[in-house]
Parts: sequence; C-alpha cells; structure tokens
Amino acid sequence: MALVRERRQLNLRLPLPDFSERRPRFPLPLPPTSQSSTATGTATATAAAPTTCAANFVAADYEKLQVLGHGNGGTVYKVRQKRTSAVYALKVVHGDSDSAVRRQIFREMEILRRTDSPFVVRCHGIFEKPGGDVAILMEYMDAGTLDTLLKSNGIFSEPSLANIARQVLDGLNYLHSHKIIHRDIKPSNLLVNRDMEVKIADFGVSKIMCRTLDACNSYVGTCAYMSPERFDPDTYGANYNGYAADIWSLGLTLMELYMGHFPFLPAGQRPDWATLMCAICFGEPPSLPEGASEEFRSFMECCLQKESSKRWTVSQLLSHPFVISNAPRSERRS
Repeated sequence: MALVRERRQLNLRLPLPDFSERRPRFPLPLPPTSQSSTATGTATATAAAPTTCAANFVAADYEKLQVLGHGNGGTVYKVRQKRTSAVYALKVVHGDSDSAVRRQIFREMEILRRTDSPFVVRCHGIFEKPGGDVAILMEYMDAGTLDTLLKSNGIFSEPSLANIARQVLDGLNYLHSHKIIHRDIKPSNLLVNRDMEVKIADFGVSKIMCRTLDACNSYVGTCAYMSPERFDPDTYGANYNGYAADIWSLGLTLMELYMGHFPFLPAGQRPDWATLMCAICFGEPPSLPEGASEEFRSFMECCLQKESSKRWTVSQLLSHPFVISNAPRSERRS
C-alpha cells in the first residue's frame, strides 16, 4: 500500500497589519485645554507652549491668503497678520475629525512645544478654539516642500543634495539628542524657502522616547519610506535602534530627489503595501544609476543598510566626505 503523506498548507499571505496596529501603542500626554475668551474664535495659548509662541490668538487678526494643502481632517492656510503683515502657515484640524487624527495633532503639538532649532519648522502658537478646532501657527516656508520642488524644477544635483542632507542631518541631530524620532522623513515633510533653507516638519507620527530602549516599530508613517525593521520587526528587529529608521528614510528621500522617482519602483508606478513590503524586506537596497559619484554612492550605502545596526549615525554622516566636500568652506567640519 502506498504511503500518502499529508501536504503541508503553507501560508503565503502577507501579514497585513491590523488597523489597530497602525495606531500608536504608547500613552500620549495630552496638552492642557486652552481657556477660551470669547465665542468669536479667541483663545489663549496653553501654558506649556514655548516662549516663542504668541501670547494669544484672535482669528480676526489674520487674513487667509490661500490654501496650502488638505489632509488628515484639516487644512493648512497661508495667512497674514494684519497689524504686522507677517506671513505664517496656519494648520487647522477640525473638532469633528477622527479620534486618530486628533491624537496625531496632539502628538505634533507636544513635539512642537519641545523643539527650538533652525532646522525644525518653528511654532509660533498652539490654540484650541471654542468649537473644538485645533490651530497651530507656524513659520511659512515660501518655496513649499522638496516634493513640490522636485515636481516643478526636476531632479537635484549632488551639491544641492549634500546641502539638503547636511541641513536634515542637523535637524535630526537636534531631534535625536532630545530623544525624538520623526518616523516620517520624506520629501513632502521637508519644507524649504527661497534661500534653500530646509526644515523638518509634520510631527504627527513622531515618537518621544522616554527611555533609550523604548520600542518604536508600530505601523505608522508613510510605509514607502519605512525601514526593514519597521516592516518586519521579527526578522530585522534585533538590537532595534529607532533612530536608525530616520536614517533609512533620509537615504530614500535623497535618492528619490536624485532619480526623480521613488527608488524601489519604476517611474510612474504607484506603491501599494504588499509590493513595498516585498521590495524593502526581501529585495536588495536600491542603488544609484550610473553617473553618480563614489562619495554619493558611499553615503547612500551608509544610509540604506538593511541591518539597522550597520547604518551610520547622524553624527557619523555629518562627517561623511559627501557632506564635507560639498559644504561651504566656512561650514566645513574638522
């Protein structure tokens, strides 16, 4: 009699994250509620706000000039203060937004209160309106984002990318020294002005590390720029270092600005979660096309190591020849 063995049923489905896993798994310190002064839209900034924040906010003092963007339950406006003619960006999240969206805006408020760096977008005031809307008054960056510059002006040269890398690394150096991981570094979250000053923005999915060994591998942020250990912590999560995930995202960002499209996919292809997971976790890191300098290739290799422990730190990358050789003479580090 022939022996028939039972065939093993392999589970070949990709482990799509449960919706609840995409939400933060850590307690969020909510800001104290502002004291509303009138029903006309006047609110006092919270006591926890930095000294650079405005003392109060009167909606009638600001003129809306244009809409800069929509998303995540809110709108970002370009506004002008009528008395001084100073121009700002005003992010407004509506009071009836999804609870996850409001949780993100409260996290961003918490981060912005803690930051004061020329390489991080400056917050001038945080306000809660009587109707429940939350408003954040920020500095206005008049050239938009690196994503908009890529679409309007085309790809960036290596010297330009070295300048961008140096400024973003300075920003990450500040954030990491304050135990803050951004977790969503990408071209659309890097604001720029006409002087090509680059500042890190959008802290909706950032994480404040209370302890050095805090885990930071939940499914948040833009998955296209996620590091392998965030996609697959079981395989790549040994000796996890959350700060290294920001380095991976920076590497992909710079490569995209150089190539003109997202590095893991052909030009014009829209990424989906399953395709990205296969490419990032099972494929090799993307490489630069022919014509790139050896210094740039080396810098990319230092950022895009699949093993997070092999990625260079912010301080190491600030001393990399690609950054040093393209820096203005007055800014070159010893």
